[in-house]
Amino acid sequence: MVLLRRRSTTKDTNDSAVRAGEAAAAAAHASAPPRAPGEDGLPTRIGAAFFDLDNTVMRGASIFHLARGLYARRFFGARDIARFGWQQARFRLGGEHMGHVGDAQEAALSFAQGHTVEEIRVIGEEIFDECMSDKIWPGTRGLAQMHLDAGRQVWLVTAAPIEIATTIAGRLGLTGALGTVSETRDGVYTGRLVGELLHGEAKAEAVRALADREGLDLTDCSAYSDSANDIPMLTLVGDPCAVNPDARLRRHARAHGWRVKDYRTGRKAARIGLPAAAGVGAVAGALVAGTAVRRRVPGRV
Repeated sequence: MVLLRRRSTTKDTNDSAVRAGEAAAAAAHASAPPRAPGEDGLPTRIGAAFFDLDNTVMRGASIFHLARGLYARRFFGARDIARFGWQQARFRLGGEHMGHVGDAQEAALSFAQGHTVEEIRVIGEEIFDECMSDKIWPGTRGLAQMHLDAGRQVWLVTAAPIEIATTIAGRLGLTGALGTVSETRDGVYTGRLVGELLHGEAKAEAVRALADREGLDLTDCSAYSDSANDIPMLTLVGDPCAVNPDARLRRHARAHGWRVKDYRTGRKAARIGLPAAAGVGAVAGALVAGTAVRRRVPGRV
C-alpha cells in the first residue's frame, strides 16, 4: 500500500481532489532524466508545460476512443457500451457537472475491474495506434515540441487512466503524464479510484504536487486547456493558454489577458457546433455498435 503525503485542505479544495492529485503525482514518472544546465547549448530548464488531453492535444474524448477499442475486444456488452456512450455525451454536453463526473467515474471503473495493470497497458498501446494517433492536433503538438526543444518538461494532465495517459505521453515523446489513478491489489484493478477522477480542482492538485516533487517554479510554467473546468490548473501557472477553448474559457481568457490558440477549422462551427455533434455522434455510435456486439465474454467485465 502506498502512503501519500497529505496536506491540509481549504474550503475550495475537497479531500478527494487532493488525494487524487497527490496519487497522480506519485504515479507519474519522467520518461527521461532532466538535462543538465547548459547541456547541448540549451538554456537551463526553469519550468514545465502542462497540457490537457481531450480537445487540447487530441480531437475528441480519449476515454471514448478507449471504450471503442475495448468494445472491439469484447470488454463490453450492448447495454454497457450504450450506457457508456450516453454518460460520455452527457459529461460533454451538460457542462461537466459533478453528478455527470460521478457517472463518468463509474463507467471508467467498470472496464478495468478484475483485469491486470499489464493487460490494460498493452491494450492501451494498441488502441492508441489504432484509434488515437491520427487525432492529435498538429498545432498543439508543435507547442509541446517547442517546450521540449527549450529543455523544459512537458506533462499531460488528464482524467484518462494514468496507464493510458502515460502511453500517449510516451508515443508523443513527452516527459510523462498525470492521470486518474485506480486502486490495484497484486497488480489487479479493484474497481475503486484513489480519490476521484483527475478533473477540475484535482488536476490543479496534481500539478502542485508534481511541482513540489520536481522543484518547479509554477510562475515559470505554462498550461494549456480547452475547458473552463481547467481554470484551476491554468490559474496556477505564470503562462496560461486557452487552446480550442469552449465559450466560457474563451471569455475568461480574454477577461484575464491569457493567450488563446484555436487550431480548429471553421471557428464558429468548432466553438458552438462540434461539441454537440461529437456528443450526439458518441451516443449514436455506441447504440449502433451495441446492436452488433456479442454477449459479454464469461469472466470479463
